[in-house]
Amino acid sequence: MSLENNAEFKLSITKALGDQLAAALKKLTPAPLTMENIRSLRSLPGVYQLYKDKDLVYVGKADRNLPQRIEKHFRKISGRTNISLNQMTFTCLYVDEDFGAVAPERLLINEHRGQGQVPWNYNGFGNNDPGKRRDTTEVDESHFDHEHPIDLEYKLTELLTQRSSADETVRLSLLLQETKMHLPYVFRYQASNEFDDIAVELPSANVTADQVLKTIAARLPDKWQITALPGYLIMYPKAEEYPSARRYYRNTGVVDVWQQ
Repeated sequence: MSLENNAEFKLSITKALGDQLAAALKKLTPAPLTMENIRSLRSLPGVYQLYKDKDLVYVGKADRNLPQRIEKHFRKISGRTNISLNQMTFTCLYVDEDFGAVAPERLLINEHRGQGQVPWNYNGFGNNDPGKRRDTTEVDESHFDHEHPIDLEYKLTELLTQRSSADETVRLSLLLQETKMHLPYVFRYQASNEFDDIAVELPSANVTADQVLKTIAARLPDKWQITALPGYLIMYPKAEEYPSARRYYRNTGVVDVWQQ
C-alpha cells in the first residue's frame, strides 16, 4: 500500500495582491472625469481605472502624482472625436511608493484582461508621441487613434492671451510654440530660424485648431507641410504623402485626404 505524504504548494503573492487591488477598486464609485474631481485628488502615487459608459477600458499608474497623470488623459480625450468626456468616469487608489516595484497596474491589467476588459491598454491609448518612425505607418482599425481621431475643431480659447491689444501680427515661431502648447494632442514640427522673420496676422478669439493651422500653413515657405494624422500633427519641410493622413495643410491650400 502506497501512501502520498508529499505534494507541491505554490503561493502566488502577485496574484493575491492583484486580487486585493481589484477588490479595493471595485468598492469605489466611479466619479465623472472632470477637472474639479481630478484636482480634488492628493498628489500621491497610485493606480487608477478609466470607465467609458460604465465599461472598464483602461488601467494605469502614477509613480508620483495621480491627479497629474489623470489630467493628461482628460486633455487627450477632450481633443478627440467620436467620444465625449461626459462618457468617462474614473476610480483610483493611493499606493505606497515601495509598492511600485511589483507593478500594481500590471497586476490589475492581468486581473481584468481575462474578463475582456481594459481594451485601451492594448490599443495605443496610453501612448504619447510615437516618434517619427511611426509617421509613415498605417494606423490599424482597432487602434485608439483610428476610432477616436484628433478633433481639428477643438477650440483654442487661451491661444496668445498674453498679447497686447495693440498687436496686429505675431511671429510665426511664436504662433507655432503657442499652438503646440495649447493643443490637447501632439504637434511635432521642425523649427526653423526663418520663422522668426515671418509675420502672421493674429487669429481671432476662440479660434479652432483647423483655423490656426490654416493661418500657419498660409505663411509657410514652399515645400513645407502640416499633416494631420489620426492621433497627432506633424510639420516638416517636405510635401509628402502619409498612409494614414487625414488632412494636409500647405501654403497652396488644404487637402482633405479621408474624403477622397
